[in-house]
Amino acid sequence: MKTTIKFLVMIFLTTLLTGCWDITEPQRMYYINAVGVDYVDNEYEVFLQIINFADVAKSVQPSSNAAPADVGRAKGKTVEEAIYKLYRSSDQEIFWGHMRYLIFSERAMENERAIPVIDTFIRFRDTRYQIWIYCTTNPVNEVLLVSPILKNSLSSSKLSNPINPTEQETFVEPKNIREIVIGLNEPNHEVTIPYVSIKKDWQTDEEKVEETYFSGVGILSKDGFKGFVKDEAARGNQWMHNYTNQGEITFKLTTDGKEDLTVNIDKLHVKVLPIVKEEDVYFEAKLRINATVDGYKGKVNEKELKKHIIKEIQKEIQNTYKVGLKLDVDIYRLSEYLYRDNVKAWKRLEKDGKIPLKEDSIRKITIDVSQINPGRKTFSEIIKIKRTNSSE
Repeated sequence: MKTTIKFLVMIFLTTLLTGCWDITEPQRMYYINAVGVDYVDNEYEVFLQIINFADVAKSVQPSSNAAPADVGRAKGKTVEEAIYKLYRSSDQEIFWGHMRYLIFSERAMENERAIPVIDTFIRFRDTRYQIWIYCTTNPVNEVLLVSPILKNSLSSSKLSNPINPTEQETFVEPKNIREIVIGLNEPNHEVTIPYVSIKKDWQTDEEKVEETYFSGVGILSKDGFKGFVKDEAARGNQWMHNYTNQGEITFKLTTDGKEDLTVNIDKLHVKVLPIVKEEDVYFEAKLRINATVDGYKGKVNEKELKKHIIKEIQKEIQNTYKVGLKLDVDIYRLSEYLYRDNVKAWKRLEKDGKIPLKEDSIRKITIDVSQINPGRKTFSEIIKIKRTNSSE
């Protein structure tokens, strides 16, 4: 009898336990991969990119009859109002936990409009800090609808996962929400955001196909948008941070301009030293790199190669720096180096959160080419090895 009573009590108690009855089934949700934000007619225009995760689970390449993405759009006085309008037109619950990136139009970054947008996604409990941020001058919805090469899933695109493509060439440094917030809250209160454009560099047997392209950076400050540094003007930025895995420089080896050489640069290490002299501050940049030479017909000695490599990288660093000055931008975050090294001097010299810079503020750029690798020796050796001082 006692055993029966205990058994009945246990059955009764199990009815009080919570279960998964209130959990939405995965197939009954839409999954946000990306969000685009524009600003039109004094309203935010929000684009939500929804991708089919069923195809991602089956294989890297989705089925040909499935749409790679659907993009919804709505306007509102705030980003939240626009999102709620899209909720009304959605057939299923929208899940935000897989959101990969956020892309701004130029208009959405002007006049501090991007700040409340970033704040919205920081405060929302379902999103994470590892959301990549980009900017563009192309229509935002067109960028969101670009399919990756070979029609791969959008979850494996360069915008969803920028780490993979930047392993081979780090023209721009990817930035996530966490890094943007830190950069805006600390000197120089300016951050570079990867600038994305659309190009047709690839094609199938039927047509040319569109693909997203890292073209430079946009500069966002706590006071609003400063402008873009694009293409050749942005080349120096890759040599002034330690994130760069690999890059390239191409230069003329002869004065007649007939001989071109491309050199791969890797194992980059950068150190910036602020030097305070009374009411002025100057900066010295010290770089250590390795170089690999491929695809050159001819002979060149190591000393000559180092001279050209050093000259070209110095020129690119200075060119990008001067473009930044024209935009009133501390593009290399030199103010932060002084802030970390000598906060008393920074407090004495700063104006509006950053150090006033001049054309000669970067006083010296020292480049140590630690090693030059000639690559595979398929033909006769192209580099005549002659040990020289690396600082020459």
